[in-house]
Amino acid sequence: MNKLSLSALAAAGLLAGSLATSANAADLGGNCCADLEERVAELEATTARKGNRKVSLTVSGWVGQQITFWDDGGESNAYVGDLGRTLSSHVKFTGQATIAPGWSAGYVLHIEAFNNQSLALNQAYNAAPGWNGFDALQSYWFIKSDHWGKVSVGRQSQASDNTAILVDGSGSLVPANWVAFDVNSFNMRSSATGLLIAGSAWGGAGACTGGGAWGDCNGLTQNVVRYDTPTFGGFSASASWGEDDMWDVALRYAGEHHGFKFAVAAAYNEITGNGDPNTFFGAFNAPETQYFQIGAYLQHIPTGLFVYGAYGNNELDFANGLTYESDTYYIKAGLRRNLNPLGATVFYGEYLNVSGDNGAGALGVFAAGADEDLDVWGLGIVQEIDAAAMSLWVSYRHLSYDGNVATAIGGVEDFQYVKAGALINF
Repeated sequence: MNKLSLSALAAAGLLAGSLATSANAADLGGNCCADLEERVAELEATTARKGNRKVSLTVSGWVGQQITFWDDGGESNAYVGDLGRTLSSHVKFTGQATIAPGWSAGYVLHIEAFNNQSLALNQAYNAAPGWNGFDALQSYWFIKSDHWGKVSVGRQSQASDNTAILVDGSGSLVPANWVAFDVNSFNMRSSATGLLIAGSAWGGAGACTGGGAWGDCNGLTQNVVRYDTPTFGGFSASASWGEDDMWDVALRYAGEHHGFKFAVAAAYNEITGNGDPNTFFGAFNAPETQYFQIGAYLQHIPTGLFVYGAYGNNELDFANGLTYESDTYYIKAGLRRNLNPLGATVFYGEYLNVSGDNGAGALGVFAAGADEDLDVWGLGIVQEIDAAAMSLWVSYRHLSYDGNVATAIGGVEDFQYVKAGALINF
C-alpha cells in the first residue's frame, strides 16, 4: 500500500474517532454513520490508489536537473536545464494483472516533463521553446507468458532503442554516454570569422536520422508492435515493427563469471519509408537508413575496475542518389568503489569519435567525397547516495571537429563544457 493510501486511512481513522466522540456526547441516534461514510468517500476520492482489485499500479520515476558551464571559443555562459529527451524528469505508471498461472497482462504510461530541454539548448539559449512541457514518452499494453515471452503494442522503446547504452552498469550512464544530449543544438563557431556557422550543429556529426545524435541512431520511442523472448541462460532477443516503415532486431546477454560482471547487446534496424523532410538535410526527404550498434560492459567485481564500449554504423541512401555513411566509437573506463558510507563512488574517463563520409553528390554542408571527424574526450565523478536513491555528478568534456568539411567552412573552434547535476529516483 502506498503512502497516500496509508495517509488516507489514518485521516479516516482520526475523523472516525472525532465523530464518534462527538456522537456519544450528543445523540447516539443521529446520522453520525452516514456523515462518516460521506467524509471517508471524500478522502478516498482525492487519494491515489494502488489499483483496482484486479490490476496493480506502481508509480515510479525520477527528477534530474543539471547546471552546464560552456565555452564555444567565442562565447561562454551557464545554463540550468534537464538531462535530454528520454532522460528528462518523468513519472511512470505501470500495471499488471494475472490472467492465469504463467500469463499476465499489463500497461505502461510514461510521462516526461521537459524543462529547458538540453537537446534544444544552444547559444541563443533555447531555439525550440516547445521543448518545455509534458509528453507521453511511452503508452502501451502488453501480454506476457513466462514460457513464450512478451508482446506489446503502442508507443514504446523499439527493440533497438538504447540497445548499446543500457548495458553500461558503471553508475555513470546518465552523465556520460555516446549521445549528444548536452550539445546537440549548439552551433559550431568558425575559426576564420569568429561567427557561428548556420546549419552546423555539434549534434549533427554522424547524421542520425531516426532519433539519437552521434550514437543511438534509432533512439526515440515509436508506435510499434514488439516481441521479447524470455531470458534463457542470460540470453534474450527482441524484434519490433513500426509505422512507415521501421523494423529492427536485438540480442542481449548478461551474466557473472569468475569474479567478472559482463553484459553485451547488439541491434540492427532499417527505416525504409521516405517520410517528412528532415531538418538536418534541408529539402531532402528522410533517407532509407540501415543502422547497426553494439555495446559491451565488463567489470571486475572485487576491485570495481570497469570498461564499457560501443560502436555504431549508420548508412543513409536518398531517393536522388545521395549517400552518406558514418562510424561512431565510444569507450569509457574507470573505477566503481564504496569509498564512503553514502554509496558507490564512480571515477571515469571517456573518448568518442564520429567519422562520416559523403560518398556521392552534395548533401547540406557536404561536398562530393567530403568527410568529417569529431573527437570528444572527458572526465567525471559520480557519487551515489543509497539512502536517497540519488546520484550526483561533476564532469568535463572537450569537443573538436576536423576533416575537409571543417576546412571548407573556415575551421571550427573547439567546444568545452563542465556540468554538475543530480538525479533522484522515486
